[in-house]
Amino acid sequence: MSTDAQTAILRRIQAIPPGYVRTYGDVSPGAPRLAGYVLNHAGAHDVPWHRVVRADGSLAKGARQRRLLEAESVPFHGERVVLSKARLDDFDVM
Repeated sequence: MSTDAQTAILRRIQAIPPGYVRTYGDVSPGAPRLAGYVLNHAGAHDVPWHRVVRADGSLAKGARQRRLLEAESVPFHGERVVLSKARLDDFDVM
């Protein structure tokens, strides 16, 4: 994995403001699994990892992730984030 790709993914995750989410594919277009790899292996301790969700709005990290998102008022329907309300699109990013 290139350092440039890792840096770009971490930058995109860092840019997600409280109350919003992005999908793995949003932060790593064309290679969503790479985003998961970076979060698990790149020392990404100071990035808001909990704001990255699966494409269907489900959570990879379960109850802990949900608690953090609910504390930021991210809306849920059942077990999934309501992406139509909480997903940050590229137009919202500076």
